[in-house]
Amino acid sequence: MTTLTINTEDKEVLKAVKALLKGFKVSYEEKTEDPYNSEFIAKIEKSRQDVRDGNTVKVDLDDIWK
Repeated sequence: MTTLTINTEDKEVLKAVKALLKGFKVSYEEKTEDPYNSEFIAKIEKSRQDVRDGNTVKVDLDDIWK
């Protein structure tokens, strides 16, 4: 068995490759991967919710380097 990895975001290319594989009666497995780690996404979403809820700290520019 040989594994071939194709990286594309172009849906037309993906459609053409699938049609080609189907025409040659080649089985394939499709996986889409999120470019970001799920834990990272959860942290960002929590931070955004904190901002919406007003859970922020304001730092005066004069005090930023103290």
